[in-house]
Amino acid sequence: MSAPSLRFDNVLTILPGSLRLEVRRADVLLRDGIVAAIGAPGELAGTGAGSVVDGSRLLLAAGLINGHMHSWDHYLKGCIENVPTEESMSIIRPRKPVALTPDQMYLRTMVGAIEALRSGTTTLVDDMSLGQQLSREHVDAALQAYEDSGIRALMGFSMIDKAVVDSYHDADKTFPPALLAELRALPRPDGQALLDLVRSLAKTRHPASSRVGVIVAPSAPHRCTDEFLLACRRLADELDLPAMTHCQETRLQLVTADQFYGESLVAHLDRLGFLKPRTTLIHATWLSPDDIRLIADSGASVQYNPWSNAIMGSGLAPVRECLQAGINVGVGTDGTGLLFGNHMISSLGFGAAVSKLRGPDMDQWLTADEMLRAATEGGAHALGLPLGRIEVGAKADLIALNLDTTTFTPLNDAVRQLVYGEKGQSLAWVVVDGQPVLKDGKLTQVNEHRLLERAREAHEELIGSLRSSQADSQPFQDALRAIYTCSLGCSIDHSIFPAWVEGHGIPGSEALR
Repeated sequence: MSAPSLRFDNVLTILPGSLRLEVRRADVLLRDGIVAAIGAPGELAGTGAGSVVDGSRLLLAAGLINGHMHSWDHYLKGCIENVPTEESMSIIRPRKPVALTPDQMYLRTMVGAIEALRSGTTTLVDDMSLGQQLSREHVDAALQAYEDSGIRALMGFSMIDKAVVDSYHDADKTFPPALLAELRALPRPDGQALLDLVRSLAKTRHPASSRVGVIVAPSAPHRCTDEFLLACRRLADELDLPAMTHCQETRLQLVTADQFYGESLVAHLDRLGFLKPRTTLIHATWLSPDDIRLIADSGASVQYNPWSNAIMGSGLAPVRECLQAGINVGVGTDGTGLLFGNHMISSLGFGAAVSKLRGPDMDQWLTADEMLRAATEGGAHALGLPLGRIEVGAKADLIALNLDTTTFTPLNDAVRQLVYGEKGQSLAWVVVDGQPVLKDGKLTQVNEHRLLERAREAHEELIGSLRSSQADSQPFQDALRAIYTCSLGCSIDHSIFPAWVEGHGIPGSEALR
């Protein structure tokens, strides 16, 4: 069904620009799910829009694209702190998973969708793990949540075909034999079944034609066999789907890659022919100049997840070096539970601010303009979709913010004040596919109060199982901590751009470089 036409008159609009984003007053007409016309104030007065909005006190911007998030851990919000990425896998992929009903899956997904919309996100990419069992009911429940919320969503399934424990170097030396055997014996979805799931869903949920679609998402190179990675690549090429995978998120992954392949994960993916346009390397926190050259030459993108990289202790990504090499950069939030939410606007300001810690050269610091473009145009480019820009012919995925708030009072630079100062309190409208899904600060497609109430009830039903699962995974977590600590004593390529301030009381720090 076509969305009714909608026109914002005399609205302060953030438009594409050759060097910087351009901010000026305009009339913007949305029709049939796309931006149909942009004119000077008053120029579109005779277009006969179904609804007309006085935009004189609004700021109109392209909707944010959260290029990487996980919905699977939302019931775990607030459960951990100061746990590095690898160790958190014992909680994310526990040996004793919590069984969810389809309704609990629906509610878990919906909470994330609501938070996304309320932080200016119009498109999200959900890398959802199906755990030990492939349940089509769970998949359908998550897809239905995104349909009902009104957000644009692309779903991957964090696909692996190896036992989780075999994605770590020296597992045979570090894990107690009985625990190792138990973890290797745990059930997991068959790789071919995961590929078949994506193929089946793509028939009706291709992102080129469906607001809620699917992508190809092998979890990470070291969690997959080469044969499976190649099968994922072939499927993405055959179906013309975006592909993405976690890559060099942590220092430990560098050590793992060296032991598994004798080269970086980036180099290994390049050798396999996996790196191509519309392929995203998630995180890409620890990169060498050679890695950056390979990514740039392939046309692949990288996904900057500043809040996740900081809170999980993964480090500061070399985003400036990637941009200088001509690499497309997008922005994501990562896990919704372990990282306390998926608030995209906050990620923009934090991502720009934390870049200042990479060094004293202010010319290398990220700007608000660069962060906003990465979270809009960069995300759209990575997916190969006509999103992320307010221009004629683009998808009508927009946000409008109230200028009569402390964030924009006084108003000197709309982009800087949006990126650094806004936390969602000024958000007035969210439009997806030309359809208002948030209007005057209220969600239009769902009963937010009732859904959050139901999600709290679901959590109460699950809390005992959640705590039991975490307690049961303690031996797994302890073994992962041992691998993490041991890896700190392993040297890495000296050309890697350092993502940590190293050598300050870190165990094994004398060998860090």
